[in-house]
Amino acid sequence: MRTPFLSSIALWLVLGASAPAHAQAARYQLDPDHITVGFLVDHVGFAKVLGMFRSARGNYRFDEATTTLSEVRIEVETASVFTNQRKRDDHLKGPDFLNSGEFPRMVFTATGAKRTGERTFEIAGQLELLGKSQPLTLQATWNKSAESPLGGPLRKPYVMGVSARGSFKRSAYGMNYAVANEWVGDEVPLIIEFEAIKQ
Repeated sequence: MRTPFLSSIALWLVLGASAPAHAQAARYQLDPDHITVGFLVDHVGFAKVLGMFRSARGNYRFDEATTTLSEVRIEVETASVFTNQRKRDDHLKGPDFLNSGEFPRMVFTATGAKRTGERTFEIAGQLELLGKSQPLTLQATWNKSAESPLGGPLRKPYVMGVSARGSFKRSAYGMNYAVANEWVGDEVPLIIEFEAIKQ
């Protein structure tokens, strides 16, 4: 006859086997002081303008043991765009480009990722911009995870560092200003660097 103890062990094994793979995944919060969302845009074929967004936030889940990434969300404040030229920045915030007044956020989301190497991932998700959502794939590298040496005396946060790259066509979102005459490039390469703190 099966004892209550053995029955409990059997039930635990069954429930453990059926638990979702991401159940042990830790929540990570992007550190707002250590995130860069940059971009490059061609200008009349002479050179590329390097810009960035000064305000972004986000979070995701990651299981180091299984290298499973899930529930990715990165929000960028479009009015925080900066290209080191005030007149151009004001133009970028206006209706010809980001239309920050009506669409204050650009949001990238992904449900998961495909591992492509020892520390590399392909994150296929959606980028919402100007009220439209289009596919966007990021190629990401997991640089390092460790206890930060910069924490306070009582608690040193556990930090994960990531580099990601991707690109999209702004015309896919209806951002068509100066596309036809090729004064402003349509393809927008993205440069994303961040540190995230384990919660």
